[in-house]
Amino acid sequence: MRIWPGHPYPLGATYDGTGTNFALFSSVAERVELCLIDDAGNEERIEVREVDAYVWHVYLPAVQPGQRYGYRVHGPYEPERGLWCNPAKFLLDPYAKAFDGTIDGDPALLSYPAGGAPEPGQAPNDLDSLGHTMTSVVHNPFFDWGHDHPPAHEYHRSVIYEAHVKGMTMLHPDVAEDLRGTYAGMSHPAVIEHLKTLGVTAIELMPVHQFVNDSTLQGKGLSNYWGYNTIGFFAPQNTYSATGSRGQQVQEFKGMVKALHEADIEVILDVVYNHTAEGNHLGPTLSFRGIDNPAYYRLVDDEPIHYFDTTGTGNSLMMRSPHVLQLIMDSLRYWVTEMHVDGFRFDLAATLARELHEVDRLSAFFDLVHQDPVVSQVKLIAEPWDLGEGGYQVGGFPPLWTEWNGAFRDTVRDFWRAEPHTMSEFASRFAGSSDLYEHTGRKPIASVNFITAHDGFTLNDLVSYNEKHNEANGEDSRDGESHNRSWNSGAEGPTDDPEILELRARRARSLFATLLLSQGVPMIAHGDELRRSQGGNNNVYCQDNEISWMSWELDEPQTTMLEFARKVIALRAKHPVFRRRRFFEGTYTESDGDRIQDIAWLTPAAEPMTGEEWNTWYAKALMVFLNGDAINEPDEWGEPIVDDSFLVLFNADPAPITFTLPPASYGQAWQGVLDSDHSFEDWQVFAAGTSVEVAGSSIVVFSRPSVSVTPRPTTSVSTGTTAQLARAAEAAPTASVSTAPTDPATAAAAADETGTSGGATPPNPPTPKRRAPRKPRAKKNDA
Repeated sequence: MRIWPGHPYPLGATYDGTGTNFALFSSVAERVELCLIDDAGNEERIEVREVDAYVWHVYLPAVQPGQRYGYRVHGPYEPERGLWCNPAKFLLDPYAKAFDGTIDGDPALLSYPAGGAPEPGQAPNDLDSLGHTMTSVVHNPFFDWGHDHPPAHEYHRSVIYEAHVKGMTMLHPDVAEDLRGTYAGMSHPAVIEHLKTLGVTAIELMPVHQFVNDSTLQGKGLSNYWGYNTIGFFAPQNTYSATGSRGQQVQEFKGMVKALHEADIEVILDVVYNHTAEGNHLGPTLSFRGIDNPAYYRLVDDEPIHYFDTTGTGNSLMMRSPHVLQLIMDSLRYWVTEMHVDGFRFDLAATLARELHEVDRLSAFFDLVHQDPVVSQVKLIAEPWDLGEGGYQVGGFPPLWTEWNGAFRDTVRDFWRAEPHTMSEFASRFAGSSDLYEHTGRKPIASVNFITAHDGFTLNDLVSYNEKHNEANGEDSRDGESHNRSWNSGAEGPTDDPEILELRARRARSLFATLLLSQGVPMIAHGDELRRSQGGNNNVYCQDNEISWMSWELDEPQTTMLEFARKVIALRAKHPVFRRRRFFEGTYTESDGDRIQDIAWLTPAAEPMTGEEWNTWYAKALMVFLNGDAINEPDEWGEPIVDDSFLVLFNADPAPITFTLPPASYGQAWQGVLDSDHSFEDWQVFAAGTSVEVAGSSIVVFSRPSVSVTPRPTTSVSTGTTAQLARAAEAAPTASVSTAPTDPATAAAAADETGTSGGATPPNPPTPKRRAPRKPRAKKNDA
């Protein structure tokens, strides 16, 4: 075989149409062998003699796509100094674009003698790991993208859908069996049609970087279903490919992205750059550990045999190492430029900001991202916490980043299970969480709002279980979050009680509507629109089966939920008042001499909320007015944005409550457009001051046309015409009903003292007293 010197850049195996260049970084290696594996599993070793700036490189003209390969690194084996070089270990290329095979958990994967633990002066384990691990694969980089271009949906127009490639497609009846659980299945027309009719703009895929199915779970008959156990940051997971694992997975993944883009759906990847699948000092030597352990991992300062772990998975990548930063940035750019993805959600992102011990929003990682002309232009979403000290960083990330808003999740869950002292913080979360983001110059789009995600209860289980039921995980339900802020609605788990079933359905719809109508960027967990259940299991990280897979056989309640989900997403998409780019500012319009602000919070009696009412511990109901004529921001053409105005009535009490619609200065008449109890028809119109009964645990939305523009034509989610509303205002009776715990007299006096009129209130409720956040926990992998 001809052997040429090659080049030190780019790292990895690069096929140029003629041959392949191989380049590997290692500052501790004394010798490096490139190992080529044929179809029979035979190994050919090639000495890599060229090295520049610690990059070992060689070019092989005869090597074509599909070639399997790996490395053997010769150097010091001194675990007590953090050095683990062992040429008996067949090592994966950190920059490989594809992998073939799986890892079987054999003791040969360990660098130290099996049955014990690494110790100073100990001889290395000389068992050969080839045949027990995966192999890297040379891939063909060429692909016909046609006219593919990124949908580039702005954040305020986005609806994100978190999904699992396998879980979403394994049971889909329209997807052929050989395509289920694969990228090809994900791009099937039936799956894309579901996403389109639902109204989502982006799909956020749970980890698709090559990950390891660890032996501990395999021994229990389980598997690493979620995939938060990465070993290859450039390679799509090979088990999700229907066409093969000799590079075909790359082509299939690109085909999936192309198909989703054609449907105007963005692709966001959930990425795990905080740790690898090699675990702690007792874990296998698969790649980074054997190539250059101190350059890639954070080690304990005075005990470098051990790993500094802020992720709960055994190790953490060294974020002050230039080689780790290069790896991450190269990986991000590759997925954008070569795989055409549209953004990233960073798992345990606080770890990425730890150069020493504390989380530093000015860390080198953020600097590199912000100055990068490619990565800085895609969607960047942080899971803003890790397990280390000071790791809870909701609201603490720099501009350009959006964040999973854990405070939104916790507050909305508490409000809709009628917890006391939740109303003021609920209002802040609904209005965009300005208390978390505005002080750093960020906008409502900094908040990715969610109520459920892969980690925890599904929406259906949130209203059906008080306790987790994780027995199937084999840990006696010790795993998973114990404080779920859930309420089972009167019975634990399955029940035939029609009242409980109806209450659950109503609460699920109310939670879903709150998510979609709040300011910020909504994220839906896959299957919530179908009320998917996991049987009360809130930690299905290891359940690659029907517990976690999405069922497409829908009963009547599930069909009703799907129709409701489509309707509320369409309502948000149609009306910019629900997806403002800026926080509420107190901008007002005038009506009959009264100043009506951009947002007004009202009691059920239609009186302005006072400080006393915000702090009433037992209050569970309120109303908000959203002024579509006071959106103080331009559209993409620089024109003023004018929308219909809306009333949103919230009743978190299980019992019904009577609301009084506000006076005519807010609107002469109101048309019902959404009701989680299905008590109001869309065509029903009510005059100002009318009393309406809102069912327990439900949300009702009314609208009126803008007074600044000609009314729009009526659609299934639009308001009625001005004429229709005017006729209703003349004909409908008016009444004023005040219900506990409101006090209209006190509210009116407070309004007079503050100089407000016509129900004008401050744009946001009082800054809420922050409760302790739910403690973040590690993804269950190989910990």
